[in-house]
Amino acid sequence: MEHRLITRIETALDWNGPGTVGAAFARGRLADPELSARLLTPYRLLDLIKRRHLANPQLRCYAGGDEVHPSTFLSTNVNRRRQAVSQADMAALGRVLNGGGTVVLDHVDFFDPTLEVACRALGWWLGELVSANAYLAVGETDGFPLHWDDHEVIALQLSGEKSWEVRGPSRPVPMYRDAERNRTPSEEVLWQGTLRAGDVMHIPRGYWHTATRLGADSGGHSLHVTFGFTKRTGVTWANFLSDAARADESFRRDLENPEGVAHTVLADRLTALAADYSPQRYLDELRSSTPPARHTPHMAAFGRPRAVVAVTEFAPSILRSGGVIQVSGGGRRLTFHGAAERGVRTLLSGHPVHLDGAPEDVTAVADLLIAEGLCEPLTEASSSGYTGLVTPVTYSKQPVTSA
Repeated sequence: MEHRLITRIETALDWNGPGTVGAAFARGRLADPELSARLLTPYRLLDLIKRRHLANPQLRCYAGGDEVHPSTFLSTNVNRRRQAVSQADMAALGRVLNGGGTVVLDHVDFFDPTLEVACRALGWWLGELVSANAYLAVGETDGFPLHWDDHEVIALQLSGEKSWEVRGPSRPVPMYRDAERNRTPSEEVLWQGTLRAGDVMHIPRGYWHTATRLGADSGGHSLHVTFGFTKRTGVTWANFLSDAARADESFRRDLENPEGVAHTVLADRLTALAADYSPQRYLDELRSSTPPARHTPHMAAFGRPRAVVAVTEFAPSILRSGGVIQVSGGGRRLTFHGAAERGVRTLLSGHPVHLDGAPEDVTAVADLLIAEGLCEPLTEASSSGYTGLVTPVTYSKQPVTSA
């Protein structure tokens, strides 16, 4: 999937693909002044909050560096069926913001199609699951105290300004569940300054950082979004091997038992298991077996969809073997005749595919991919997440990419 945001981030941070992501702190500026507002604006964020049932901690507020009690900005309403639902009290939320506070909405991509598509595109590019959090601050507010995250962060300033301090790690690649605690901040200040709309930076796992105060020229507010993703580690692979070992009866037997298995036999079998399931095989199978987080089904009663798009969490694997095409992705393994290769690759490209004028064999494959959960019909709302960011594909007699 070729997404405008990814190409701009690669250029801004001087990245050549995802291979070096996480290796070092990086900062730059998007060469596209309209992209920030296209992704999210302060009023669009408030509108998303207004229209959703939300609860703490997904929706959080801070003032003076401290978290505000949820009862201050959340209300519980009882509908006609006497069902209690939690939602934001928008007047109270306005008071928090106007008083110099900060509003945080976790997983904003769950509600907004533009950020949902951006996270999917980043996930395809990185090979990791990506989610987005939005931070809206007003006035000369204090930020969050100095801390480190157990995941990678790409922070993008969308509106206004925000001052930051980023330090190096005090423990190499720390983890949430680790062998020792990591509580002493590093003294090495890598960068201290202000992000302005269009600025982007990558903070690797374990790097200490704090978003301090709004910049002097912020216009009174700051809106930034963080794309967070957890990269797989050797520990992740070792945990997978532990689970895979359960299939072997030898590993299920007691270590100290007359009927148990010799320890040397277990060591040999574990070595063989690790050789069979290499880290690369583990990553490949993990990505191909992960089902889509959400999927709109194809309802035959509604008629054939006019446009579809792939919704797998990671880019599907498409391999030609003899006269057939093997597709792995979204938790499915499908086989197609080799003649369908061009249509399959187009439909699973991550680009919106408009089916008006498409050959019957392509629309038949589209129906199957929707039924299997790898694609979904495009609606007006979901299509908006791609507009101007991912080039659509249209059909006449042959598939062509529109401008």
